Amino acid sequence: MLTAQTDQVPAAEIPRERLVVVGNGMASLRFLERLTEGSPGRYDVTVVGAEPVAAYNRVLLSSLLGGEVDEAACAFRGLDWYESHGIRLITGAPATQVDRENALVVVGETHVLPFDKLVLAVGSVPIRLPKPGMDLPGIITFRDLADVSAIRKAAVQHAKAIVIGGGLLGLEAAVGLARLGVDTTLLHVMDRLMERQLDHSAAALVRRAMEARGVKVLLNADTDRVEGDGRVERLILADGTVLPADLVVMSVGVRPNLALAQGAGIETGRGIKVDDRMTTSDPRIFALGECAEHRGMVYGLVEPAYEHAETLSRHLSGLEAQYSGTALSTSLKVSGLPVFSAGVVDTPDTAEAIVMSDPGAGLYRKLLVERDRLIGAVFVGDIGEQGLCKTLIRTGASVGDQIDDLMFGRPAAPPAEPLAKNLAA
Repeated sequence: MLTAQTDQVPAAEIPRERLVVVGNGMASLRFLERLTEGSPGRYDVTVVGAEPVAAYNRVLLSSLLGGEVDEAACAFRGLDWYESHGIRLITGAPATQVDRENALVVVGETHVLPFDKLVLAVGSVPIRLPKPGMDLPGIITFRDLADVSAIRKAAVQHAKAIVIGGGLLGLEAAVGLARLGVDTTLLHVMDRLMERQLDHSAAALVRRAMEARGVKVLLNADTDRVEGDGRVERLILADGTVLPADLVVMSVGVRPNLALAQGAGIETGRGIKVDDRMTTSDPRIFALGECAEHRGMVYGLVEPAYEHAETLSRHLSGLEAQYSGTALSTSLKVSGLPVFSAGVVDTPDTAEAIVMSDPGAGLYRKLLVERDRLIGAVFVGDIGEQGLCKTLIRTGASVGDQIDDLMFGRPAAPPAEPLAKNLAA
């Protein structure tokens, strides 16, 4: 489906630079919002999105899967917003080629868009395990609205579902399926869930919360193959365990979508390489979000993508802008349980771990301090001091006497003295 919105340009106006944005996800939309705020009317903007709808909130996909919200609740901006800001929006038509020599983007087979500047916000593609049987019908990734629709169609009554992957998306998919009343088993090859964000104690609390929602969790579970007669019927683990399955949801990670950049000869590594202004090896072409690699780092999180968008919008508005990287942190709810982590997760030999644990109440806090500097924090159940933690880790400021505040919460401010009493005094 192609939809086009155009703005009215006064005849006497100097021709604007043609800006093409490939990708219409969360990072792309944030970039467009900031660019139109900072430089309204400066560019002739066209946005190309492969999905049939405009940008939506991927964070809500698990809630959509579980029936907590509808598709309308996931939407960000209506088509009228693009139209009112003079942005042409093309949906349901993936970009297939970037012709740098002629400064053209090919959309589909024949549609061609000339550009003066080009932004690649093409995101990531889900990884499929290279194991036998992974091409059978009934094996679905969990990444977009189409995946949610496919999973819901397959998750019929009495179905047995297996989710492969104990990272955030895998947990969300498993909880969503369990909410639908589906018999759900979560497999994870590591010895704890969310091992990049949580230590063993925190991960154990998350596992307990998952199991309380009806999700069976198998750790150290290495998938060997999937079998079935024309469709998935069972999954076999490396230790020989056979698990019946009507549906397998693959959530083992993502990799940056590099096809367009590599086809155009733009420099890539793990992602599309960019400098501190999000510029690629071609000064006319920029990249942001999950597809971008900055100083050797590829981020698969929303916060860095939004920081990329802020930086690039300022740069293209002619303002000073520099992205120096993002201090990684995670703040979310896993099966209704608040979870926060930032910085280092496992305790290095050079650091002191300060721990408060109350498994019965579902509470856990760990602070990692090295030379009076906070280098890591893991909270489960109560994440009220996450802002202070992130600030201390990012700035490297001295923890000083703030340990008690971080561990137990800052004391409430004393109530103000009544005005009459103050006047009487």
